[in-house]
Amino acid sequence: MGNKNSCCVYVSPRRERKNVEDKYVPSVQPLVRESCSNLQHISEREPEDFESDPSLHPSTGPLFIQRSKVDIKNGLIKQKSQNNIYDSRGGLKKSNSCSTIYIDDSTVSQPNLKNTIKCVALAIYYHIKNRTSEKLLDIFDEKLHPLSKEGVADDYSKHEPEHRLIYKFVRTLFNAAQLTAECAIITLVYLERLLTYAEVDITPSNWKRIVLGAILLASKVWDDQAVWNVDYCQILKDITVEDMNELERQFLEMLQFNINVPSSVYAKYYFNLRTLAEANELTFSAEPLSKDRAQKLEAMSRTCEDRLAELHKNGLKKWSSVDNMTISRRSLAVLS
Repeated sequence: MGNKNSCCVYVSPRRERKNVEDKYVPSVQPLVRESCSNLQHISEREPEDFESDPSLHPSTGPLFIQRSKVDIKNGLIKQKSQNNIYDSRGGLKKSNSCSTIYIDDSTVSQPNLKNTIKCVALAIYYHIKNRTSEKLLDIFDEKLHPLSKEGVADDYSKHEPEHRLIYKFVRTLFNAAQLTAECAIITLVYLERLLTYAEVDITPSNWKRIVLGAILLASKVWDDQAVWNVDYCQILKDITVEDMNELERQFLEMLQFNINVPSSVYAKYYFNLRTLAEANELTFSAEPLSKDRAQKLEAMSRTCEDRLAELHKNGLKKWSSVDNMTISRRSLAVLS
């Protein structure tokens, strides 16, 4: 058996190797993810004119600044020194020194309500006075949808409202609805976004309803306990709930349902409103910085510094957007 030359040699049959190509492979259709809706998420939308839209781009100047330059001498170059504090009568009151610092009670996180409404009313005033067209939409026309039973006069569209009248209208709504100063800034953002998207102008015959629609929307987006449409009917006695609902619906459609306001845009509008106030000699009441308030400011600054240090330690780049950063306060330091 061990002889190699033996004729009795058994050779095991070879197994034919199956061709891999002949092997049955079930056809698999590529997975196509289809959205249940063709509507993009609000965060994914970026219009073609993003950089030219002041209500979206953080570095594009607001519209009210451009329109206010027409009436302000030397543009906005004429500015008072920050070291000089003026009282309400226009006279020089006091100056900051090494021992005494005067500051107002308005900050970007907690604006002063009265001063903010004054600034927003002034921005609306310049929008009306220096408008570039007379394009109107029926939903905002006060002749078609009056806010009172008396209606409006025939020559209503020829008389431009004064700053005091606009301030009184906005102030009445904010006091009755108990809205915050931040809501006033959001109102101005929505108003300018409407003028940009709908390509309309705010005129003497539609400014009240445009402002009302912007306030209505801003209060629902900003405040946790929003004012209902029926509550505005208690403030404006002669307006109906159906009219308020239709005003809100069409306002949202003209904004393309884009109600997002980045923190950078909010801050831009706040500081530009302060610039507008300074150019128009609207003074902010200032008081000497007390020891108690200085400690509160220091506590708030320390909290923000600690939070930023943690974010940098976790890999957040210094040039990252502030919109992606949430700061949780660990102290009870609140400005009065």
